[in-house]
Amino acid sequence: MKTKQEQPLRENSKLKRLLELFLVSTKLGITSFGGPIAHLGYFHEEYIKRRKWLDERSYAELVAVCQILPGPASSQVGIGIGIMRGGLLGGLVAWFGFTLPSVLALVLFAYFLQGVDTAHAGWIHGLKIVAVAIVAHAVMGMAKKLAPDRSRATIAILAAAATLLWPTAFTQITVIFLAGLLGWSFYRTEDTPAVPVIHVPIKSSAAVLCLTLFGGLLIFLPVLNGMLSFSWLAMFDSFYRAGSLVFGGGHVVLPLLEREVLPAGWLTKEQFLAGYGAAQAVPGPLFTFAAYLGAVRNGWTGAVIATIAIFLPAFLLVAGTLPFWDTLRQKRGVQGTLVGVNAAVVGILLAALYDPIWVSSIQAPADFVLAAILFGLLTFWKAPPWIIVPIGALGGIFINSVIT
Repeated sequence: MKTKQEQPLRENSKLKRLLELFLVSTKLGITSFGGPIAHLGYFHEEYIKRRKWLDERSYAELVAVCQILPGPASSQVGIGIGIMRGGLLGGLVAWFGFTLPSVLALVLFAYFLQGVDTAHAGWIHGLKIVAVAIVAHAVMGMAKKLAPDRSRATIAILAAAATLLWPTAFTQITVIFLAGLLGWSFYRTEDTPAVPVIHVPIKSSAAVLCLTLFGGLLIFLPVLNGMLSFSWLAMFDSFYRAGSLVFGGGHVVLPLLEREVLPAGWLTKEQFLAGYGAAQAVPGPLFTFAAYLGAVRNGWTGAVIATIAIFLPAFLLVAGTLPFWDTLRQKRGVQGTLVGVNAAVVGILLAALYDPIWVSSIQAPADFVLAAILFGLLTFWKAPPWIIVPIGALGGIFINSVIT
């Protein structure tokens, strides 16, 4: 039985944990350039290597689960880590901190910065090279622990090859499924290391409610939108549907949003493409492009509605899935499956390191030199990512203005 003295201490500890989660996720939201795969590298550096909030195996499993779910995978991983740290409120805090910086930047762009060319800016080029170093470092660290022998390294290489040769979202899902099947076939009878127990502070009933709410909104929002003529409801329906049906990350949401907003006359094609270009230039999740579209349509109110609507499916799916995942992963057969899945995740990240990250960033010898310097700072000097980001941006400016 809790004493009166213990209760305030527990509350203070919970508040401190939530505050820490908010500050760390906000820092990541400010510094995480390079798209969803690069975000996973930043998360790995901050959450796993530096703060040790999760072990390598559990992180890889979480990444695999979020790759299978529709929605923004990197944001879902952040939400999942937040839930493990602080329940549903922790997931909300982690999402809010990671998302807020890019939402603010894109809403301000919608108001003030249209017409500014970011496509050829040197600092943008430098931030792309930062993503190369961050992801390469993450892949190397994960490979040492998750693909340490020939069989798992083979799974990782085959997964990378398949992902590069057939670059679709469904290829990733198929690769993860087949790798899990191989793991179940060959590793389920082995004495795998004990799976670290992860406390997911969500009851099964609450998880079922989240999954039910996800499906209910997907089905009934279009019905309500057809019956009622509220502009905010039409906007919420459009962005919720886009967030629910996207497999493969932020870039895949572009055609879905284009079909939703351009025929409705919410903005011109030039405005749409300008906002999408700006979304590439800011840190954080690409799904915050919705904030720009909402702001062009209806100011700050539209930005808030669009942002909540497009991310709500991701939150409901992660909250509804994690409690069951944590129970299943304790079973020996599932552990064997996850051995294969974890190796495949290494391969998928290796493929992403090449395309789109490497091919869009390393265009000349000077680019490779900067990437090698940044990688060395991360690997040998143990520099944190928040130091790497400004160094990379300055290096990109130097390359564009002096060398090229």
